[in-house]
Amino acid sequence: MFAVLKTGGKQYKVSQGDVIQVEKLEGNVGDTVTLDQVLMIGEEDKVDVGSPILGGSKVTCEIMDQSKGPKILVFKKKRRKKYRRTNGHRQLITHLKITDISKK
Repeated sequence: MFAVLKTGGKQYKVSQGDVIQVEKLEGNVGDTVTLDQVLMIGEEDKVDVGSPILGGSKVTCEIMDQSKGPKILVFKKKRRKKYRRTNGHRQLITHLKITDISKK
């Protein structure tokens, strides 16, 4: 069984036991999080598609880690104007382990 869920403005295809990286969710390591914005659930021969969300369906996850992603450098320059700016960014991420996929 697999599910397509939406969190942090992105969509993820997951199945039970997968570990995914998503944008930061509130909670501590070991906490259980329920994601209810499920767009699609599929089994071997049957697929349920929401319009846009399947009501009553949910994906239960366990928080494995709270960390930061890789550093992204942003460099701005205007030629012949002595203008240079460097900026860095590290996105906060949460590692989730999918424990259960349930539909209504």
